[in-house]
Amino acid sequence: MERAIIVYTTYPSLVEAETAGRGLVESRLCACVNILPGMISHYWWQGAIERGEEVVMLIKTRASLAARVREEVMRTHSYATPALMVIATRDVEPAYNAWIVAETTPATEIG
Repeated sequence: MERAIIVYTTYPSLVEAETAGRGLVESRLCACVNILPGMISHYWWQGAIERGEEVVMLIKTRASLAARVREEVMRTHSYATPALMVIATRDVEPAYNAWIVAETTPATEIG
């Protein structure tokens, strides 16, 4: 069975994160997104240390959809350089992994 992965990204607002997350779920590019508001970031940007309030999004999908998820996040994101990391998983509960795979299978691919 195909392995589940997590895609990590951040957004500047809860509204943008929810809009993006809903779109990813509706298009079946992922089974679930977790949106965590209230993150404070300190980071280097254009030679200076910046501080920002952001929203974390964890996107749960299958490995074969990683490139498509990345493309969709990049296409719709308001940041010029969004944080975007595909995180491989080592051990996923088999039933949960199966759920992720099933929910990211478009109806046209089902039997």
